[in-house]
Amino acid sequence: MSRSIRLLVCAVLVCICGLALGADGTAQSAGTRVPILVYHRFSQTLDDSMTVRMSTFETQLRFLHEHGYHIVPLREVVDWLRDPNATLPEKPVAITVDDGHRSVFEKLLPIVLRERFPVTLFIYPSAISNASYALTWEQLRTLRQTGLMDIQSHTYWHPNFNVERRRRTPADFQQFVRTQLDKSRRRIESQTGAHADMLAWPFGIYDDELIALASDEGYIAAFTLDARKADRHARLLALPRFLMIDAYGARAFAHLLGEPNTLPMPAAGNAR
Repeated sequence: MSRSIRLLVCAVLVCICGLALGADGTAQSAGTRVPILVYHRFSQTLDDSMTVRMSTFETQLRFLHEHGYHIVPLREVVDWLRDPNATLPEKPVAITVDDGHRSVFEKLLPIVLRERFPVTLFIYPSAISNASYALTWEQLRTLRQTGLMDIQSHTYWHPNFNVERRRRTPADFQQFVRTQLDKSRRRIESQTGAHADMLAWPFGIYDDELIALASDEGYIAAFTLDARKADRHARLLALPRFLMIDAYGARAFAHLLGEPNTLPMPAAGNAR
């Protein structure tokens, strides 16, 4: 190989390494994509379609650990999406839980404390300390005090925006949405001290009008149920998440994450 060709090869390799590594040396590239997982309820038994058994969840955590994934705070993913200079560790993944079910305190919390990984909770305040299935405000404050759980908005009472749009005038609908977004944020902040500026769209329903209203209300990021990984081309107020169900054992979970030689994904079913 001639000296000029060797120099050209070296230059190309340097460029590739420069693109692949962030300022702190962590793996970064223009093609980095982050799977954001969304759970709802946890139990020892398969109680309904949105329940993930603890044995399944433990299997998923073990898979992430064994395959070099790093569970990162959702806030860090959002910061990375907003800041071209921000970096993430190699093979990042974020965990979120919607609705504020009491199983977060009873089942998930012991594992979070044992494994020390971050979780973002999206709650709708109308249920908190009211519905029998829901967490209490005291429990949410305890969860936040661990330093591992962030508390964010799932609107005030989890409406179906498609239904509400059909039954209201355009002006009334916009006011309804603003109330859902504003009242939820205010209640979360007053009860827990968390800064609520992220939103999970109820039922995964969103459109351009809803995105504009969320932006007007001060939300910096919002999350859907679109089943794909997040990258820097994604809209900040329509970020995708994978809906987690109990059918995601090790092989199906591996396929979802894009690991090679795995079985196809199961059908996700109906989401809340």
